[in-house]
Amino acid sequence: MTIQEKVKASIRDVADFPKPGILFKDITPILENPVLCREITSALCEPFKNQEINAIVGVESRGFLFGMLMAQQLNVPFIPVRKAGKLPYQTVSWSYDLEYGSATIEMHADAIKPNWKVIVHDDLLATGGTAAAAAELIKSQGANVNAFSFLVELSFLNGKEVLNQYCSEVKSLVTY
Repeated sequence: MTIQEKVKASIRDVADFPKPGILFKDITPILENPVLCREITSALCEPFKNQEINAIVGVESRGFLFGMLMAQQLNVPFIPVRKAGKLPYQTVSWSYDLEYGSATIEMHADAIKPNWKVIVHDDLLATGGTAAAAAELIKSQGANVNAFSFLVELSFLNGKEVLNQYCSEVKSLVTY
Protein backbone atom coordinates (compact mmCIF):
# COMPACT_ATOMS: atom_id res chain seq x y z
CA MET A 1 0.00 0.00 0.00
CA THR A 2 1.40 3.43 -0.93
CA ILE A 3 1.68 6.25 1.59
CA GLN A 4 -1.13 8.05 -0.24
CA GLU A 5 -3.38 4.98 0.09
CA LYS A 6 -2.53 4.65 3.78
CA VAL A 7 -3.33 8.31 4.44
CA LYS A 8 -6.62 8.20 2.54
CA ALA A 9 -7.60 4.99 4.36
CA SER A 10 -6.94 6.72 7.71
CA ILE A 11 -8.75 10.01 7.08
CA ARG A 12 -12.26 10.09 8.49
CA ASP A 13 -15.00 11.93 6.60
CA VAL A 14 -17.34 13.89 8.86
CA ALA A 15 -20.49 15.14 7.14
CA ASP A 16 -21.92 18.59 7.85
CA PHE A 17 -18.97 19.84 9.91
CA PRO A 18 -18.38 22.64 10.77
CA LYS A 19 -21.58 23.58 8.96
CA PRO A 20 -24.18 21.86 6.76
CA GLY A 21 -22.97 20.86 3.32
CA ILE A 22 -19.29 20.50 4.25
CA LEU A 23 -17.58 17.10 4.21
CA PHE A 24 -14.76 17.56 6.73
CA LYS A 25 -11.55 15.56 6.22
CA ASP A 26 -10.58 14.58 9.79
CA ILE A 27 -6.88 13.73 10.13
CA THR A 28 -7.01 12.89 13.85
CA PRO A 29 -7.19 9.09 13.24
CA ILE A 30 -3.76 9.40 11.58
CA LEU A 31 -2.33 10.70 14.85
CA GLU A 32 -3.19 7.41 16.55
CA ASN A 33 -0.66 5.60 14.34
CA PRO A 34 2.96 6.56 15.15
CA VAL A 35 4.37 4.44 12.32
CA LEU A 36 2.14 6.19 9.78
CA CYS A 37 3.06 9.59 11.26
CA ARG A 38 6.77 8.83 10.72
CA GLU A 39 6.05 7.71 7.15
CA ILE A 40 4.03 10.87 6.48
CA THR A 41 6.78 13.08 7.88
CA SER A 42 9.36 11.40 5.65
CA ALA A 43 7.10 11.73 2.60
CA LEU A 44 6.39 15.41 3.33
CA CYS A 45 10.13 16.13 3.71
CA GLU A 46 11.31 14.13 0.70
CA PRO A 47 10.86 16.91 -1.93
CA PHE A 48 12.88 19.32 0.22
CA LYS A 49 15.78 17.13 1.40
CA ASN A 50 18.25 18.56 -1.12
CA GLN A 51 17.04 22.15 -0.97
CA GLU A 52 18.46 24.94 1.12
CA ILE A 53 15.59 25.66 3.52
CA ASN A 54 15.93 27.95 6.55
CA ALA A 55 12.62 27.34 8.35
CA ILE A 56 9.23 25.66 8.36
CA VAL A 57 6.25 27.90 9.10
CA GLY A 58 3.31 25.94 10.51
CA VAL A 59 -0.20 27.38 10.35
CA GLU A 60 -2.43 27.07 13.44
CA SER A 61 -3.33 24.60 14.55
CA ARG A 62 -3.12 21.37 12.61
CA GLY A 63 -0.20 22.74 10.59
CA PHE A 64 1.77 22.50 13.82
CA LEU A 65 1.44 18.71 13.94
CA PHE A 66 3.53 17.73 10.93
CA GLY A 67 5.18 21.14 10.49
CA MET A 68 7.15 20.65 13.70
CA LEU A 69 8.10 17.11 12.72
CA MET A 70 9.21 18.33 9.29
CA ALA A 71 11.36 21.04 10.89
CA GLN A 72 13.02 18.45 13.12
CA GLN A 73 13.69 16.09 10.23
CA LEU A 74 15.05 18.90 8.01
CA ASN A 75 16.99 20.32 10.99
CA VAL A 76 15.58 23.84 10.67
CA PRO A 77 13.58 26.11 13.00
CA PHE A 78 9.83 25.73 13.34
CA ILE A 79 7.86 29.00 13.34
CA PRO A 80 4.22 28.99 14.45
CA VAL A 81 1.69 31.26 12.75
CA ARG A 82 -1.28 31.79 15.04
CA LYS A 83 -4.59 33.60 15.23
CA ALA A 84 -4.30 37.18 16.44
CA GLY A 85 -3.69 37.62 20.15
CA LYS A 86 -2.28 34.13 20.83
CA LEU A 87 1.47 34.83 20.75
CA PRO A 88 3.09 36.35 23.84
CA TYR A 89 5.81 38.51 22.29
CA GLN A 90 5.96 41.33 19.72
CA THR A 91 4.21 40.20 16.53
CA VAL A 92 3.63 41.09 12.91
CA SER A 93 0.15 40.44 11.55
CA TRP A 94 -1.73 39.99 8.31
CA SER A 95 -5.49 40.30 7.85
CA TYR A 96 -7.34 38.56 5.06
CA ASP A 97 -10.86 37.78 3.89
CA LEU A 98 -12.59 34.44 4.31
CA GLU A 99 -15.72 33.24 2.54
CA TYR A 100 -17.65 34.00 5.74
CA GLY A 101 -15.80 37.03 7.17
CA SER A 102 -12.21 37.99 7.87
CA ALA A 103 -9.31 36.79 9.99
CA THR A 104 -5.92 37.95 11.20
CA ILE A 105 -2.86 35.78 11.73
CA GLU A 106 0.40 36.63 13.45
CA MET A 107 3.94 35.45 14.02
CA HIS A 108 6.69 36.74 16.27
CA ALA A 109 8.43 39.75 14.75
CA ASP A 110 11.88 38.22 15.27
CA ALA A 111 11.07 34.72 14.00
CA ILE A 112 12.14 35.04 10.37
CA LYS A 113 15.30 36.64 9.03
CA PRO A 114 15.56 38.52 5.71
CA ASN A 115 16.32 36.34 2.68
CA TRP A 116 15.42 33.12 4.46
CA LYS A 117 13.94 30.36 2.32
CA VAL A 118 10.78 29.16 4.02
CA ILE A 119 8.27 26.33 3.58
CA VAL A 120 4.69 27.01 4.67
CA HIS A 121 3.00 23.86 6.01
CA ASP A 122 -0.64 23.24 6.88
CA ASP A 123 -2.74 20.12 7.12
CA LEU A 124 -5.20 21.03 4.37
CA LEU A 125 -5.27 23.21 1.27
CA ALA A 126 -8.79 24.39 0.48
CA THR A 127 -9.19 27.90 -1.00
CA GLY A 128 -5.61 28.91 -0.16
CA GLY A 129 -6.52 32.03 1.82
CA THR A 130 -4.79 31.18 5.08
CA ALA A 131 -1.63 29.86 3.40
CA ALA A 132 -1.51 33.00 1.22
CA ALA A 133 -1.81 35.15 4.36
CA ALA A 134 1.10 33.22 5.91
CA ALA A 135 3.09 33.88 2.72
CA GLU A 136 2.35 37.60 3.04
CA LEU A 137 3.65 37.54 6.64
CA ILE A 138 6.84 35.89 5.43
CA LYS A 139 7.27 38.40 2.60
CA SER A 140 6.68 41.29 5.01
CA GLN A 141 9.78 40.13 6.90
CA GLY A 142 11.91 40.12 3.75
CA ALA A 143 12.01 36.34 3.43
CA ASN A 144 10.93 34.07 0.57
CA VAL A 145 8.34 31.33 0.34
CA ASN A 146 10.12 28.49 -1.43
CA ALA A 147 7.26 26.00 -1.15
CA PHE A 148 3.91 25.17 0.34
CA SER A 149 3.36 21.75 1.89
CA PHE A 150 0.02 20.13 2.74
CA LEU A 151 -1.09 16.74 3.96
CA VAL A 152 -4.40 17.03 2.03
CA GLU A 153 -5.50 19.14 -0.94
CA LEU A 154 -9.12 19.69 -1.94
CA SER A 155 -8.31 20.38 -5.59
CA PHE A 156 -11.88 21.33 -6.55
CA LEU A 157 -11.50 24.52 -4.46
CA ASN A 158 -8.54 25.71 -6.59
CA GLY A 159 -6.33 26.83 -3.70
CA LYS A 160 -3.18 25.91 -5.61
CA GLU A 161 -3.91 28.66 -8.15
CA VAL A 162 -4.02 31.24 -5.33
CA LEU A 163 -0.63 30.09 -4.05
CA ASN A 164 1.14 30.01 -7.41
CA GLN A 165 1.67 33.78 -7.16
CA TYR A 166 4.12 33.13 -4.30
CA CYS A 167 5.97 30.12 -5.72
CA SER A 168 5.41 27.26 -8.12
CA GLU A 169 6.13 24.50 -5.62
CA VAL A 170 2.84 23.51 -3.97
CA LYS A 171 3.07 19.94 -2.66
CA SER A 172 0.25 17.83 -1.25
CA LEU A 173 0.57 14.27 -0.05
CA VAL A 174 -3.01 13.34 -1.01
CA THR A 175 -5.54 15.08 -3.23
CA TYR A 176 -9.30 14.86 -3.36
